[in-house]
Amino acid sequence: MNDIVIRTEGLSKKYLIGHHRQERYTALRDVAVKALKHWARTGIDVARGRQLIAGDQVEEFWALKDVSFELKRGDVVGIVGRNGAGKSTLLKILSRITEPSAGRVEIRGRVASLLEVGTGFHLELTGRENIYLNGAILGMKHAEIRRKFDEIVAFSEVEKFLDTPVKRYSSGMYVRLAFAVAAHLEPEILVVDEVLAVGDAEFQQKCLGKMKHVAGQGRTVLFVSHNLAAVRALCNRGLLLDGGKVASDGSVDVVARRYINTSSSSNSASFAANVSRPSITSINVNPEALANRELIVDIGFVSPRPISTPVGGVMLRADTGEPLWGSDNRFHASGDITKAMTSGTLRCHARALPIRAGTYHLSASLADWHEELDVKQDVLTIQLGDETVSVLRPSASVVGHVEWPATWQSYPVEGASAA
Repeated sequence: MNDIVIRTEGLSKKYLIGHHRQERYTALRDVAVKALKHWARTGIDVARGRQLIAGDQVEEFWALKDVSFELKRGDVVGIVGRNGAGKSTLLKILSRITEPSAGRVEIRGRVASLLEVGTGFHLELTGRENIYLNGAILGMKHAEIRRKFDEIVAFSEVEKFLDTPVKRYSSGMYVRLAFAVAAHLEPEILVVDEVLAVGDAEFQQKCLGKMKHVAGQGRTVLFVSHNLAAVRALCNRGLLLDGGKVASDGSVDVVARRYINTSSSSNSASFAANVSRPSITSINVNPEALANRELIVDIGFVSPRPISTPVGGVMLRADTGEPLWGSDNRFHASGDITKAMTSGTLRCHARALPIRAGTYHLSASLADWHEELDVKQDVLTIQLGDETVSVLRPSASVVGHVEWPATWQSYPVEGASAA
């Protein structure tokens, strides 16, 4: 019983979504009358404890519904699920950023969380000042921050820009510094969302190594990621969320396999734009091209500032999480890319992919040449080629996913005769 550090019982979170009603032209006097009616009605609604949105239809949306589980000290838990499954909402409740609508949470120990780029940072302050500010927000004492300051700076690799206001930092630099502070807090519970995806591959591996170190000290780690290979490498337990509910809770391999098997094929996805930084807003795959072993991917994006040299990237992964093929317009340049774009579409077209027919997971990324801006990990599950498998063809686990023809011949031994 004393080993339980997190316990949730019937945890639920409800949001009210307003759907705007389209209206025809309204005269000024009608607007004034409507405003007066709304003012009077709002007073009544507030008195009754209700929340309505004038002119809108209000719908209840349960981001989490009756979620119950227990985590023990030393558990390293990978939380997986499709976009909108409730993963980030769960982490925000556990991090005490938002309150649940129903249910209860018991947490024993200090929690350090990294959920969004730059959370807890003040844009006008320098990196040095934000280390102390962010550390204080996370519960570190001033003496503790000062003692670990050099270690935090060394891990973040931003020493050159330590006295520069963080408003001039790239997204990757934000993450480096924020993760360094959170990881060196020595928390009993470390909570990390998909935010690490904006860092480069080397730093992601560095962060995974740090999380393994934290877990090895008997602390609890909650890790949300669409990268199943990273989840399997780090975690010993998995939690699958589907529609705000716990669909599976058990060993990480069992949960990952169920997540893969329940992910239906899809050729498009859309995402809300991030008003503060460049972001991917849509990913569309041409379904007709897939049947011919071609991959045509359109990546839509928007940015609050011009992206000097937009770079789009795609990656295909197998069910086990291994990367099979990838491309971006830095090393597969095949056409002119418009400079200084604030919105647009980047298209990737790959012909005759030498990958056997089957189901694969597609990721997409957006960068400004060397600066990674946004990554959508394994957001689409696509069907490549015709998966009509001959009884003579072994599974991919036996021969691999690359499909390249070979010829065979036989040479009898001289002097021997065929039976």
